[in-house]
Amino acid sequence: MPVPLRQNLRIGTHLLRQRLKGAKYYPFIVEIEPLFACNLSCPGCGKIQHPTEILRKRLSVEDVIGAVEESGTPMVSIAGGEPLLHPDIEQIVSELVARKVYVYLCTNAVLLERGLERFTPSRFFSFVVHLDGLGERHDAAVDRPGVFDTAVRAIRAAKAKGFRVTTNSTFFNTDSPKTVRDVLDFLNDDLGVDAMMISPAYAYEKAPDQEHFLGVEQTRSLFREAFAGRRRKWRLNHSPLFLDFLEGKRDFACTAWGIPSYSVLGWQRPCYLMADGYASSYKELVETTDWSKYGRGKDPRCANCMAHCGYEPTAVMATMGSLRESVRAMLNTH
Repeated sequence: MPVPLRQNLRIGTHLLRQRLKGAKYYPFIVEIEPLFACNLSCPGCGKIQHPTEILRKRLSVEDVIGAVEESGTPMVSIAGGEPLLHPDIEQIVSELVARKVYVYLCTNAVLLERGLERFTPSRFFSFVVHLDGLGERHDAAVDRPGVFDTAVRAIRAAKAKGFRVTTNSTFFNTDSPKTVRDVLDFLNDDLGVDAMMISPAYAYEKAPDQEHFLGVEQTRSLFREAFAGRRRKWRLNHSPLFLDFLEGKRDFACTAWGIPSYSVLGWQRPCYLMADGYASSYKELVETTDWSKYGRGKDPRCANCMAHCGYEPTAVMATMGSLRESVRAMLNTH
C-alpha cells in the first residue's frame, strides 16, 4: 500500500474519534508553512510574491508545536516556501516525530541531498519532492535548468539512506494523458518512490502565470484518459474516491476545514489556496469562518478548483461512511 497500514489506522482512528465526539470541525492534516521564502521562482506559485518583510519571517519551533497541539492533528505537511531554508527545520521535524505526529516535509529538492544528514529516518517522517514533469518540462515549471536532475539524484540518495520519499506532481493545461502517465511511470517504476500525490493546477491569485491552470472539465478529461486501465499500477497516495472525483465519476462538496493552513501570518481562511484573512488560533479559525461560503458553485474563485485540500477530506469521509468503499480503500483497488 502507498500509505503504511499503521498510519492509515492511526488517521482512521483519529477521524472516527472526532465523529463519535460529535465534533463539527476537525483536521485531517494541518499544513504548516514555516516560511514563504524560497530558492526558486516558480511561475505557478505566488508565495514569494509576498513583501520582503513577510518573506523574512519564520515560525519558531514553539510556534509549530503549539499549532499542532492546539489542533490535535495526527499528521502535518510542512510546506512553504522552501522548508529546508528554515534554520531550525530539523528540530521542528524531530519534535513532531517525538510526539508521534506523521510529518511530510515538502521540498523542491535543490538542497535535499546535502541536507540529508540533518534528519533521521523514521516511520513517522517522509520527504515530499515536487516533480511537475520529466526533464526540461519540470525545469520549465520551476523556471531553472537542471532542477529535475538534482531532484532525481536527491530522491535516490534519500532512498539509499533509508528515508521514505513521496512525490507531489502538479499538472497544467499544457499536459496530456501521455505526460501524466510518463511522470507516474517514471516515479513508480524507475525511481521507486514510496507514494505519489497528484494535483490539477489551481490559479493562485498571486501566481505570475495565470494562463496554464486547468478548468474542471479539462481536469476530468485529462485524468480520465491518463488513468484508463492503469490506476492500480501506481502507488498513488490518494483515496480511491478522490481519484474517482478527479476523473468526474463522483462529485463532492468542498471540506475546506479538513486541511487547515498555519503560517507566519497565522491560521489562513479558508485554505492555503485562498487568503480571506487570518485567525490567531485554531479555535478562532474554525469557530469564526463561514465554511458554507466556499467550494464550487459558492465562491467564483473556487469555480475550477479540484484540489486535495478541499475535496480529499470529503472523499475520505464518504469512504468511512461506506463499507464497500472502506474495503476498496484498504485493498487499494481503484
